[in-house]
Amino acid sequence: MKSIEYRLERFMFASRWLLAPFYIGLVGAIAILLFKFVKEFITLLPQVFTLDGGQIMVSVLTLVDVALVANLLLIIVFAGYENFVSKIHTGDSEDRPEWMGHVTFSDLKIKLIGSIVAISGIELLKAFVNIDNYSDKQIAWKIGLHLTFVLSGVLFAVMDRLTAGKSGGH
Repeated sequence: MKSIEYRLERFMFASRWLLAPFYIGLVGAIAILLFKFVKEFITLLPQVFTLDGGQIMVSVLTLVDVALVANLLLIIVFAGYENFVSKIHTGDSEDRPEWMGHVTFSDLKIKLIGSIVAISGIELLKAFVNIDNYSDKQIAWKIGLHLTFVLSGVLFAVMDRLTAGKSGGH
């Protein structure tokens, strides 16, 4: 019976590698975002002298938005892979981010909601800059969604604080 239990546990432990293709796909998504970023940047360059300040701000905020999503994906890839699949061995590389290997699932949740709030805030700012292009109802929905993300982030942080207090940490 112990032999069956051992094999079952080894099989379940090895199943973590089924997550690796997800992380490879997310790396591919970062490449797609790079393509979108370059496309947006190249589109913006010739228009720099013809666009007004508000239009330039919206274009730059779009670039920031794409960069934030790419950063979020990278955090998810590194932290998810290291937490659920295997350690990423980078040797003694000085370029290894300090947070790598130290982000818990709880930290990842907070980083995720923080990034979503930042992205939502940028989308809301873009809408405010182009307020004439939106109806009152559309603006209300954007504000409502943003506030929902902010409230969710605060509740996640409160839940983490409460659980950390009970268990002595993450």
